[in-house]
Amino acid sequence: MDSRARAHPGAAKRGRTPRGTPGRRTRKDWSCLLLVASFVGAFGSSFLYGYNLSVVNAPTPYIKAFYNESWERRRGHPIDPDTLTLLWSVTVSIFAIGGLVGTLMVKLIGKVLGRKYTLLVNNGFAISAALLMACSLQAGAFEMLIVGRFIMGVDGGISLSVLPMYLNEISPKEIRGALGQVTAIFICIGVFTGQLLGLPELLGKESTWPYLFGVIAVPALVQLVSLPFLPESPRFLLFEKHDQAGAEKAFQTFLGKEDVSREVEEVLAESRVQRNIELVSVLELLRSPFVRWQVITVIVTMACYQLCGLNAIWFYTNSIFGKAGISPEKIPYITLSTGGIETLAAIFSGLVIERLGRRPLLIGGFGLMALFFGIITITLTFQDHAPWIPYLSIVCILAIIASFCSGPGGIPFILTGEFFQQSQRPAAFIIAGTVNWLSNFAVGLLFPFIQKSLDTYCFLVFATICLTGAVYFYFVLPETKNRTFAEISQALAKRNKAIPPEENTNSAASDAKVTRRPEPDPASTLDNYTKNGIV
Repeated sequence: MDSRARAHPGAAKRGRTPRGTPGRRTRKDWSCLLLVASFVGAFGSSFLYGYNLSVVNAPTPYIKAFYNESWERRRGHPIDPDTLTLLWSVTVSIFAIGGLVGTLMVKLIGKVLGRKYTLLVNNGFAISAALLMACSLQAGAFEMLIVGRFIMGVDGGISLSVLPMYLNEISPKEIRGALGQVTAIFICIGVFTGQLLGLPELLGKESTWPYLFGVIAVPALVQLVSLPFLPESPRFLLFEKHDQAGAEKAFQTFLGKEDVSREVEEVLAESRVQRNIELVSVLELLRSPFVRWQVITVIVTMACYQLCGLNAIWFYTNSIFGKAGISPEKIPYITLSTGGIETLAAIFSGLVIERLGRRPLLIGGFGLMALFFGIITITLTFQDHAPWIPYLSIVCILAIIASFCSGPGGIPFILTGEFFQQSQRPAAFIIAGTVNWLSNFAVGLLFPFIQKSLDTYCFLVFATICLTGAVYFYFVLPETKNRTFAEISQALAKRNKAIPPEENTNSAASDAKVTRRPEPDPASTLDNYTKNGIV
């Protein structure tokens, strides 16, 4: 036992942080299996989402040539340019439609299979999509590529809802934000990997582009053989399966310690509050006055996440690099720097989120994006007036990407898990995922028209969205760092001006049991723990 534990034996016995160091993150919070679960879960889930965002960019001319050849072979004449543009647009945007379908499936699948087994079953979508897309050229059927993109969208919709839930529910509150950022980190690593493998020296050639899509099967297979050895979410086991012994064992496995009394106390306190509550439907959550501001905040957060203009940055990257004097042959290699900046910024956010909190990173990220969007509007307007201005545009591009990934790129998924109680969480992720994928689809559909009508001034639209989001979060968003789910719910109840009846009647008792050693009570759920000397 370390010196702090010797100085405060009572606190150590009850599993609480010693007085004077509230919320301090220690090495004991991180266990090997907790890291393995987060990395394996993210590698087969959010990594694939990021990879599929960038993988279609490099082989675009080869895929369009494949579409034209297939069309001419079947119909005897080349494809019309407008038809080719339509087919390519469908290929890109159908990923978002599949994501929406996958999001709507989450509650039904998750209720039956749980968090872990939903992620496992989801690998079937990824592997089947990889096979379809990788074999499309050999089969001479471009429809296989389009269907594969749709199935990968379904995989992304499921994984971006279930993975954040799983990570939220297996982590202690002291490191919940840092562990939740693993989702965003692996999205960025996936984007970077797609850019890297798309280089001509690797798989970005006419003869090898199908292998870019075949690679998708590798992370899915890794997760498929690794995840079965890890426990299910202890909160799911206790709340929905009523398996108290299994939940305690899962906590012990994830946290790497025998004494998990504090974690069990927190979950049981929340369980007592929601003892008679069934899983909430999406309509019930939308109509409930007790979570009104949570729902509004999640909708605003996810809308800003997609509408903040990062997609517009990718549109202008090549032209800005060209204006700076970089030859077209070298632009793909320079573009790798954007993926590297994304990854580093996401890692930085994961390292500091438990020190700075969610609010500063989210508000600061959107605020800086608004600032640099304003600057890049000026530099793009006057980029022909001086030779150094395009270089300033490159700096703005990298700054916008870093600002996004340091907060807005990952925190929305964390907040969705933290704002809602266990019975509300699946419906909340369906709402968040629906807004996310619809906004994604809207950006892909509307941005070409916005860019055509406003040209470089289109960035002012995104600056306005980012600034509006930053102002909203400043006035509405509470800090959730180092708080239990019950404490976050009670803090937001003040803004809703409505406390749920079951929470109103039980909150005082629940808070008392969480903050001090419980009294032995034969009728209490904690009685068995008291008898066994765990509490």
